[in-house]
Amino acid sequence: QVQQVESGGGSVQAGGSLRLSCVSRIKIAYGNCMGWFRQAPGKEREPVARMNIGGPSKVVVDSVKGRFTISEDNAENTVFLQMNNLTREDTAVYYCVLVSCGTWRPRTAWGQGTQVTVSS
Repeated sequence: QVQQVESGGGSVQAGGSLRLSCVSRIKIAYGNCMGWFRQAPGKEREPVARMNIGGPSKVVVDSVKGRFTISEDNAENTVFLQMNNLTREDTAVYYCVLVSCGTWRPRTAWGQGTQVTVSS
């Protein structure tokens, strides 16, 4: 069952920024973990960032380190992905799901995602 809804995607020029939002349909209790993934055309889905809800642990993959930041607003059941200095290689559909903490294993169904298109 899909529990998260992604939004905030769009078209942007290289070097620009976007902030993606992931709203959970249910309350995300502390101790759970949320992950952002992306899938570019013709490629497999890949992890981008994950975090412990209410905790300090955050992981960002090397390809976006220093440019992407994951954060939360637990009162709003929302997890964000701030993306700065975007490149064409960041073009993809972005998804969020609950993951098993410490791993990239999804615990919930994939939603529709939100499209990010970066042009040069």
